[in-house]
This record gives sequence, C-alpha cells and structure tokens, in this order.
Amino acid sequence: MVKQATTSPARAPKGPRPSRSPSASRNACASNQYVDLFIAHLRDERNCSAHTIKAYAEDLGSLLEFLEKRDALDRFPKQLDRLMLRAFLAELNAQGLSKRSLARRLSALRSFYKFLARRKIVERSPLDGLRSPKLGRPLPKFLNENDISRLLDSVSGDSWMDVRDRAILELLYGAGVRVSELAGLNDGDVDLNRGLIRARGKGKKERLLPMGRQATAAVREWILHRTRVFVGKGKSAEKGPNRPVFVNRFGTRLNVRSVRRLLDKRLTLAGLPLGASPHTLRHSYATHLLDRGADLRSVQELLGHASLTTTQIYTHLTPSRLKEIYEKAHPKA
Repeated sequence: MVKQATTSPARAPKGPRPSRSPSASRNACASNQYVDLFIAHLRDERNCSAHTIKAYAEDLGSLLEFLEKRDALDRFPKQLDRLMLRAFLAELNAQGLSKRSLARRLSALRSFYKFLARRKIVERSPLDGLRSPKLGRPLPKFLNENDISRLLDSVSGDSWMDVRDRAILELLYGAGVRVSELAGLNDGDVDLNRGLIRARGKGKKERLLPMGRQATAAVREWILHRTRVFVGKGKSAEKGPNRPVFVNRFGTRLNVRSVRRLLDKRLTLAGLPLGASPHTLRHSYATHLLDRGADLRSVQELLGHASLTTTQIYTHLTPSRLKEIYEKAHPKA
C-alpha cells in the first residue's frame, strides 16, 4: 500500500492584530499596581461598599484606557500632567458625558492622587488648580402625601407577596432607608417591640431608625406570614438573626433590582405614573418630615448623611407649606 502524504493545514497569513475591545483594554489597564493599591485601601481601610469600589475602579480604568491609546501609560501616575488630564476630560466631554459624570471622574482622580501623596508615591497632584464643572442642584423628586397613600392603599391583597410588598413600601417611606439598606436587613436588625431597625449605610456605618406604627405593624405581619409560608418547606437557607428579612419566592434574599421592579408594579396598580424609584420614597420621607416642622439636623441623622450640605437639598418647600408659613408670619396675610 502506498501511504498517502499528509499535509499540514495551511497557516493563516500574518496580518495586523485585531484591536482589543474597550472592555478588554480597561480590564488590562485595571491591573495597574497603583490602582490595585488604591482599591485595596478603599476596601480594607475605608470600608467602602462594593458599589463605590466598582465606580472608582471604572473611573480610573477609563483614564488608563485613554493613556494607553495615546501610548502614555508610562507617564502614569508620577509624570502625568495637567495638560494630559485636560485632554482626557475633553475627550469625555466629546463623548457626551454629563457634567455630573465628569465631576465624579475628577473626584475619583483627586481621591486617588491624595492617597498617592500620603504614601509619598507622588509629590503633588496634577489635578491641583483643575476645576470641576459647575453643577446645578436639581430638586429631588418626591410623591405628595396623597400619592403615598394611594400607593400604600393599593397593596391590599392577602397573598404572601402582597404582605411582603406592603411591608417593603411602608419601610421605604416610614423609615427613609436606602433600598440597599432595606435589601440587607436581617432579622437581628429588627426590633419590633421598640419599632426600630438597624440600617447599614454607606461606608458600613450603622444607625438606628424608628419605623413608625404602620411600618412596624406591616413588618410584623410580613415576618409572621414569611414563617408560615417558608419555614418547613426547605426554602429558607438562613436561620436566626442572620436570616434576611425580605425574601423572594425561593426564600433567598430579595435584591435591589427586585425591589425596583415591585415598586413599578405597585405604581401601575395604584394608577400612578411610572418613574418613581425606591429613592423617590426616601426623598418623600425627608420632604414630608421637613414640611411638618422637623429640624434639618434631625433629618440629617435619620437619613445617615455625613454632611449637612447633602441634606439641604430637601429644604425646598411645597407651595402649600410656603403659603401656610406666609399666612402665619406676614402681618398682611
């Protein structure tokens, strides 16, 4: 027999390498040792949330991607100058990035260079003298008291999901918690006897919050309902104080996205326009407290704001409240 000659497959002709996608480039850039050091500092020393850490990493990654395209990565971070940063900001502006997003990028870079300066890695920040874009301060959107009542009253069913959703909405409005704080609540964080919850806010800071009578009653009803529905059916993994307060149909912790979806559903059932978010209920909570005479410092503590300036966005007053103040205070009213 004559052996057939075997031929090796032809090699593809060499050509230019395909360019990396922006996400691949950003991932490669994000491995920079100084960025890694800063991210470790945010996580281990400042106890920043995973969301905050991700935002800082993406902001720094966008700068590194820009420098890579300009073959200027070797200048980062010690030899980076203000002109290069201006070019970076100009490119972001040309891409249509909003003023608020530009300000956030600059804030992340300033924090990064302050960290490097404290570690004696750089002598000074190239951002010194570089101004952030001026931002308007839009008033927070909120629901009036009638709309809140319509929303809460629309959840009137007896199913376990109705009972749960009513407790969630009552707590978002009655305690002013962030949606992430609500999703992170465990049984050990709830004191039904005193009507208090322990919320873990930004930077893992904890604060005690009053729930109010209606929210307390709704949460109590939900916990009793949850016990009847899930216990003994193999659905609830956690037991004791670390058990999540709010769960989905599988008995596992309800996430932030699910809370947003259920609010959209309840707004539709209440005949209210879509567009409100869980944070809108927090805005409504703060607005109604101030409208009814609460002082700004107390509202700051309740909201868990580090700065009073942040709380001052709620000092807008509704027309009815302005008219009431005018009629009480003006001699010609």
